[in-house]
Amino acid sequence: MPMQLISFLGWLAIPAALLAIVDDWFVRPRRQIRAAPEPARDPPLMALVYYALPVLVIAGVIRLLVAEQLDFSLVLLLIAVVTGVLWLADVLVLRKSRVAQARAAGKDPGAIPEPGTVDYARSFFPVAVVVLLLRSFVFEPFRIPSDSMMPTLLDGDFIIVNKFAYGLRLPILNRKILEIGQPQRGDVVVFRYPVNPSVNYIKRLVGLPGDRVLVREDRITINGVAVPTSDRGLYGDGCYEGLHLAQEQLGAHSHRMMFCPATDSISRLPLDSCNRNQRHDSHSMVCAAGSRDEFATDGSRSLSNWGEKVVPAGHYLMMGDNRDNSDDGRDWGWVPDDHLVGKATRIWLNWDLQRSNGPISRFIGTVDWSRIGAAIE
Repeated sequence: MPMQLISFLGWLAIPAALLAIVDDWFVRPRRQIRAAPEPARDPPLMALVYYALPVLVIAGVIRLLVAEQLDFSLVLLLIAVVTGVLWLADVLVLRKSRVAQARAAGKDPGAIPEPGTVDYARSFFPVAVVVLLLRSFVFEPFRIPSDSMMPTLLDGDFIIVNKFAYGLRLPILNRKILEIGQPQRGDVVVFRYPVNPSVNYIKRLVGLPGDRVLVREDRITINGVAVPTSDRGLYGDGCYEGLHLAQEQLGAHSHRMMFCPATDSISRLPLDSCNRNQRHDSHSMVCAAGSRDEFATDGSRSLSNWGEKVVPAGHYLMMGDNRDNSDDGRDWGWVPDDHLVGKATRIWLNWDLQRSNGPISRFIGTVDWSRIGAAIE
């Protein structure tokens, strides 16, 4: 429900903004000229639009932040172009027209205020340009949309992605223009999903070009050497029950991963203990004693055992830390080098829209303050 309302308000911002621009540029100045030197009163409808517009814009920004299929660089470029054109049009045409109309009516042009949309455009244009440059070449925010990287990353984590870790790329075109660094085994990487490049995925880099990778009972072997792991007990948060935790050493990265042993059964069931608002989906998982075959109990193919394969040149194998609930390279294959977006470095906020800890959070979700500023291993 909260996201549906935010989406509705975000879409409503478009016609409201267009209506405000038309009124602010061509109709409102006439009202102001007639009323000068007294302030002009807006009609009730337009007054409502002007009061509501900031809220609608904020809803639109939130909708963009949580969107999974969106080229945010393209959005920023469009914002920069539109605000720049609005600002330039006022400087070259509209300002002169307002002055001429005021003088023709015998009024002081200085008493006619500048249109609010032009003021917004002049304010937003440099911000959009700076954010576009920073986001394209330095750091980019990213929201974790699933449980595939638990327990390292949680649904609702907002993270910072280092865009220059693997070389500088042109925004929108995604063409590398400067070599800086190379991906390392164990890095947590944001990349464009090979099946649908308009969607960004985040996984852990397991296999480098030329590596021979084998997965047996969720444990990884690379080039004939088993990746070191150590038991860390069980994981349980009310939505995931009975999952095993292990500390894994991949390259220079020591991190936790979770799995259900091949000797146990795994199932997705709605749990009364789960405080997610959608308890029927993949957020609920139970691992319990019992025989388990190559297919999970929900009918999907189990990837806990994955025959040895060689990572092709110029490609990488990505896997989730939540080994039995991750849509990753074991299923859809390799990630080309030109699909890499950047290296995940730090969590700056956790806001889980699906998790509720009380009557208010049922509608706005839950913020986990303890995760703010946490480094990503």
